[in-house]
Amino acid sequence: MNTFQIIVLGIIQGLTEFLPISSSGHLILVPKIFGYTDQGIVFDIAVHLGSLFAVAFYFRDDLCTMLSSVFSFQKNNSNRDLKLFLYLIIATIPAAFVGYFLSDLIDSQLRNPLIIASTLSFFGALMWIADKKSVRKDTIYNLDFPKVVIIGIAQSIALIPGTSRSGITMTAALFLGLKKEDAAKFSFLLSIPVILLASCYKFFQILSNGIHVIWGELFIGAAVAFIVAYFSIEIFMRIIRNYGLVPFAIYRIILGVVIFYLFLD
Repeated sequence: MNTFQIIVLGIIQGLTEFLPISSSGHLILVPKIFGYTDQGIVFDIAVHLGSLFAVAFYFRDDLCTMLSSVFSFQKNNSNRDLKLFLYLIIATIPAAFVGYFLSDLIDSQLRNPLIIASTLSFFGALMWIADKKSVRKDTIYNLDFPKVVIIGIAQSIALIPGTSRSGITMTAALFLGLKKEDAAKFSFLLSIPVILLASCYKFFQILSNGIHVIWGELFIGAAVAFIVAYFSIEIFMRIIRNYGLVPFAIYRIILGVVIFYLFLD
């Protein structure tokens, strides 16, 4: 890849990872639309890691509070923060399970424009319904075990390209009664363990199989994704506060229709 392509893909990842419009779908589609050579799953993992560092840095205070609660038995908010930490782990298990057993199938069979168009449109419509019809009254600390499991199962579905991990987890959280900003926050925090696990697993496969990697390309892509993703989180929180998820649902549906038009024989 040339430097321009690397930067473009890093920007796309940074913009789309935490917007509920599917980063993986865009990373697959852009090369096909503009005639680039597919950058491959290794580069996708690298830019996802850039996004991971961005969300960890953005929510660093929350992460420090949760981690300190693990080693603290003091009163105040430590119990609720510890519970939130455990819930993030629980919600990660379904995606980890599905990813471990089906990742090869997903990578080889589901990186398809028509599948992406279908998931973009369907889950975009579902997101619209959740935004308009759900009763949003709970905070992130009102989550309980059944709700967390449901959100975790929803996250595992996001392994299908075009679904959007943030989109489907926020949609599930809204249907379960969370306020919009709390649904977004839980989704962002939930991205940390799942991206970390997926990235470590994939890089272990790469290193163990001796696959050639151009580390400079990965570093540039990850760095660009980190910078763009960090500012995208703040922008998204403002949009969801003022307008909700409807603008993103509309974008997904329109993009899905365009992809069908471009790739349907």
